[in-house]
Amino acid sequence: MTPPERGFPVSEYRARLDRAQAMMKAADLGALFLTTEPEIRYFTGYLTRFWESPTRPWYLVVPASGDPVAVIPAIGAHLMSQTWITDIRTWVSPNYAGDGVGLLADTLTELVGADGNIGVPSGSETHLRMPRADWSRLTDLLARNHFVDDKDITRRLRIIKSQREVDKIRTACAVADRAFARVAEIAGTGEPFDRVFRRFQALCLDEGADWVGYLAGAADQAGYRDVISPATSKPLQPGDVLMLDTGVVWDGYFCDFDRNFSIRPPTKAVKDAHACLINATDAAFAVARPGTTAADLFHTMDAVLTGGKSGDEPGRLGHGLGMQLTEWPSILPHDQTVLERGMVLTLEPGIELHGSKLMVHEEDIVITDTGAEYLSTPAPHDIAVLD
Repeated sequence: MTPPERGFPVSEYRARLDRAQAMMKAADLGALFLTTEPEIRYFTGYLTRFWESPTRPWYLVVPASGDPVAVIPAIGAHLMSQTWITDIRTWVSPNYAGDGVGLLADTLTELVGADGNIGVPSGSETHLRMPRADWSRLTDLLARNHFVDDKDITRRLRIIKSQREVDKIRTACAVADRAFARVAEIAGTGEPFDRVFRRFQALCLDEGADWVGYLAGAADQAGYRDVISPATSKPLQPGDVLMLDTGVVWDGYFCDFDRNFSIRPPTKAVKDAHACLINATDAAFAVARPGTTAADLFHTMDAVLTGGKSGDEPGRLGHGLGMQLTEWPSILPHDQTVLERGMVLTLEPGIELHGSKLMVHEEDIVITDTGAEYLSTPAPHDIAVLD
């Protein structure tokens, strides 16, 4: 598989801006005020690992007309100038006396006026990435303006991926596929679990990942008890079920899927559980198409897993995927989000085994005009066996 070109043409960003501004007009918003990495990158293409540092705040203002304006620490000016954004306003940061708040207030007043509505992402899975004290100062400086919910504009935009975005996620999936195909090189009886973790990340990098944004897993006899723990130094033993769940990143886009392995031949219960998970995934894939809801996917998987008896107990059975490891929507029994072409989702059924053990399985898909397409290579029904 030949990787796609990195980045996006300016035309893609302008198309995103046009859609946003049409929604803003309908919602009577003078601007969107964005503070988090995925929202800022969505409109600008500003890709950096520097967000790992919590020291500096970063801001983007998307006005109701005209191009976005970046209000950022001076350390980021050169990289931002490599994007399509031309209006870049900076201050020297860290600055304990306000860290850009005055510059930000002046920018918002210029673009919105003294009493306009400023939309801020405010729903679930959002946050405001700036100090609480600076937010209070900003709202005091702009007391005549109205900071309001963004009417889900950013979420509605990001939930539908362009073909170029899908291709980047597909590339990330291919990297993880190749790494999973090599797990027998690094895992087997007697291998410390934490060493498997380290070596698997090395496999992902060797296969072309830009970085491994997420890795969790488990290893225990006849199943495992959770799916988010860090690895311990305990050696793998015959009868263990090893699960690795990875989110590798390629050009700023995640994959997110897992694979289960049996150390030596599995018990019948483990073998049957794995096959049931694959059947549940296949069933959801078969009904995933435009017009289906996230709740429909949940109930389809739950019918295979429990006969439809679980109610809310399993939590969600998947989620959206893109610039973040997990995105909207959640595959829950009450999530009525209607699937549309271009949505990228994980299907993530889980099953309980004897003794409070469990197993989970996960695949990545994209919704097409007529159905769905796997982005990860689907796992076979039989669990992979390692020596």
